[in-house]
Amino acid sequence: MMQSEMQQEEACESQQSHTQSGQISGSLSFNGTSTKEDDEMARSALSTFMAKEEEIQKKKMEVKERVLAQLGRFEQENRRLAIIREELEALADPMKKEVAVVQKKIDTANKELKTLGQTCQKKEREYKETLDAFNEKNKEKVQLITRLTELLNESEGARMQKLEELSKNIETARRDGCSSSISPVYQKNVLKYCCC
Repeated sequence: MMQSEMQQEEACESQQSHTQSGQISGSLSFNGTSTKEDDEMARSALSTFMAKEEEIQKKKMEVKERVLAQLGRFEQENRRLAIIREELEALADPMKKEVAVVQKKIDTANKELKTLGQTCQKKEREYKETLDAFNEKNKEKVQLITRLTELLNESEGARMQKLEELSKNIETARRDGCSSSISPVYQKNVLKYCCC
């Protein structure tokens, strides 16, 4: 029964891992506006992250298998010792001291199992926190790239508008026959702005 529950838990964790992987993949795309270098960095980061995740899952499964194996042995030993204890209590108890030693070892093993369980929970929390931080930083990167694109578009629009105004001024001056009245400094500034 305990092994069945552990298998169900592992299946849920595997499904959750695939869901989180999908969320990461989704968060790395931002409507195709990234450069090739950004895509390469995102793929590299995702590949590294997935490799670490697989390593964590593998180690986690190894610990769980060891814990399950130990639990199975300890349960069998507990049942066997309970039977032995009942038989010994019905008789004069020449093995009481040995039984007490074994029971003490079982208690020690149970404490170690508890510590292992707490370690597993701590690693799971660290994994979740790392995943959240990764997604948050990636979201921030997407926002910064979007803002950079907006700034570039605004700058380009402002420069084009200024160039159009200068072009109209020059055209007006030429039509009016006043091109000779434009100061050399103004002409220099116009040429400088056009070359930027």
